[in-house]
Formats: sequence, structure tokens, C-alpha cells
Amino acid sequence: MPLSENEQRMLEQMERALYAEDPKFATQLRGSDARTFYRKRLVLAGVGFALGIIGLMGGAIANIPVVAVVGFLLMLGSAWLGISSWRRIPAPGEIGNFPPAARGAKGKRNNSGFMTRVEDRWRRRRDEMGR
Repeated sequence: MPLSENEQRMLEQMERALYAEDPKFATQLRGSDARTFYRKRLVLAGVGFALGIIGLMGGAIANIPVVAVVGFLLMLGSAWLGISSWRRIPAPGEIGNFPPAARGAKGKRNNSGFMTRVEDRWRRRRDEMGR
């Protein structure tokens, strides 16, 4: 339910008062932008992937299998981090901010998207067949 104009105005006045009174505390409460957070993770994944390639090639050239395996595992983990971060970057305006505490917390995710698509396809095919 959206806020009325009066409630919006009161909220903005309270925010300005908080910033004027204690800017450091207000900045901590504001949270961070979800897009910025996932972009940082994406950059970190890219750096990790590059280091993994260097480790894999270095281990293969120097004939040290342990270094090559660690490099490969680093590449694999970085690729997973990069792909998961890429998928979670929200559209511009989809999500504003989220609190810093919510970063590590795992909320309930709706994993039924795949099954819903499969069921929809099944229904469409059945309807096309005349049933």
C-alpha cells in the first residue's frame, strides 16, 4: 500500500532530521544498493577466474599437478560466483536498497519457476492436442 503525500512528506522530514543529527548513523541505516553489491561480486569472480587460469597454466607448465588442480577449482568457484551474481543483479528500479544484515541471510527463494514453466508447456500441448 503506497504512502499518502502527507506521510511521504513526514518521512522525508524525519530522514532529513536524522541526517542532520547523526550523518554517520544515518548512512549505516541506509543500506547499500543491491546492484552495486552484485557487481562487486561479479568483478571479484572475474579476478578469481583470471587467477585460476594463471594457476592452472602455471601448474601445467611447471608440472605441478596440485597447483593446476587448485587453479581449476578456483576457476570453477569463480565461475559459479560470477553466474549467480549475474543472475541476481536487479533491473534498474526493481530493487532500491537492502539492509547490510540481509546480505548474508538466506531468505526463502521461489524455486518453482522451472516447474511452473514445465506445467504451463504441458497444459498448452494438451490443449493443442484437443483435450
